[in-house]
Amino acid sequence: MTWTLSESVAEFQQHAGPFLRGRPVENTVLLTLAHQLAAGGAAGGDPACAPRFGWWRPGPGEPVAGAYAQTPPQPLRLGAMPARAAAELAEAVVGQEQPGVGGPVAAARAFADRWAELAGARVTVNQAHRLYRLAELAAPTGVAGRPRAAVAADTELLVRWFGEFFEQVGFVAYDVPGIVARRLAARGVFLWEDAAGRPVALAGLSEVLAGTTRIGQVYTPAEARGRGYASALVAEVSAVGRERGADEVLLFTDLANATSNSIYQRIGYRPVEDSLLLDFTAG
Repeated sequence: MTWTLSESVAEFQQHAGPFLRGRPVENTVLLTLAHQLAAGGAAGGDPACAPRFGWWRPGPGEPVAGAYAQTPPQPLRLGAMPARAAAELAEAVVGQEQPGVGGPVAAARAFADRWAELAGARVTVNQAHRLYRLAELAAPTGVAGRPRAAVAADTELLVRWFGEFFEQVGFVAYDVPGIVARRLAARGVFLWEDAAGRPVALAGLSEVLAGTTRIGQVYTPAEARGRGYASALVAEVSAVGRERGADEVLLFTDLANATSNSIYQRIGYRPVEDSLLLDFTAG
């Protein structure tokens, strides 16, 4: 078996860190998860559940060439890896309860196919995503209002909007106030205000890790949609990411949302790779 499993984020960063930093675009989620967990956050999982990590080597003494992380009860998250490594991982974790898997299409499918064989699970597609990287930024013009960084006084609004966003995308968050507090402390939340000074859109920005940062939690309440607020805010936050030293500014989209995919491409984002979130249920 070429997988090493651990519940120690420090051990994970020690062994898998060079691999993650060597391919930071494809491993953006794992970099963020490990960073948040090392800083003491639950990273979206249940604080009562220990996180899980693993790294894969093609053979004894060879460099790490694959990694995963999980914050139960969230699905297992795959980083860059060959399909055969993903299938081997299913064998390595077969004694664990797994609600699903997310990651690059080939790896996620390979893990799910082997898991279905081993655990008798039924596999269904929850969401299909596309990872984009920013090329040349083309900010929209003519959108009423202005962007600003969120501050502590916005906490009540942010907790409500983060909660609505998580519900919209089907993410079970165990500590929304904690997530908001950590984002504020890291200067990672931004708002768009309309011409009257009212907040009308939200966007998050991860910390710069291995030269990359990622836009996340893009949300506009229903009554403010269709006016270009979110796309204008994403463009502004993308510029902030570059100002903070990121060589690569990334974001994920839901492939089922043709509008958002079109908007992000218009402001300069280009596709990198597709990924899947797959659910497991009893067969």
